[in-house]
Amino acid sequence: MLKRLFDISLSGLGLIVSSPFWAAIAVAIKIEDGGPIFYGQPRVGKDCKEFKSVKFRSMRPDSDAKWGAVPATEGDPRITRVGRVLRATAMDELPQLWNIFRGDMSFVGPRPEWTELVKKFRTEIPGFDRRHAVTPGLTGIAQIYGHSELDRRQKLRYDLLYIKKQTFWLDMRVVFISFLVTFTGKWEERSAKLPRLLGGRRSVRRRTAPLAKTSCEAPAVRN
Repeated sequence: MLKRLFDISLSGLGLIVSSPFWAAIAVAIKIEDGGPIFYGQPRVGKDCKEFKSVKFRSMRPDSDAKWGAVPATEGDPRITRVGRVLRATAMDELPQLWNIFRGDMSFVGPRPEWTELVKKFRTEIPGFDRRHAVTPGLTGIAQIYGHSELDRRQKLRYDLLYIKKQTFWLDMRVVFISFLVTFTGKWEERSAKLPRLLGGRRSVRRRTAPLAKTSCEAPAVRN
């Protein structure tokens, strides 16, 4: 209950405070290539329920048609000039504040994956759906200690560690560190964010969380 109250309060405040940035970002995207401002994708949330995740578009309009849905890499030619700034500061994620306000997402949790990729990972990684036992997040342990090109099995370890150890105070710590990463523009670095920012050598031990119960046998679509 405390986590949900925090999500509603902070996302509501964030939507109001960030509204001037929305206008500036929209204008910048349109000026650069005239393409769509937003980019939406079906993502898998808690108990494998699907929802539509919306972000500011940071890649070329024809990216999916030309390259398909593949993770971004360093120096990725699909990313626009405006997109590089948005991704480095996580400003492309601002529209997901609405997903948090609605309850599709939380501020902290496993990052929601694209529906098509989830189908693929289910066949390649045993127990992948255990990460869907909790509400997905805007940020998480995997995003702080890892990066977008991290192996999916390693990301799953981080996600399951969070599920096993989650507390409200752990969420507060992750949110605080995520703000630091945003202010320093280090989200696109292909290295762990936490040791570099705080000067420590902390590492997350590889643990296997208990099997989480999910309702993934018949995924439902949330309108």
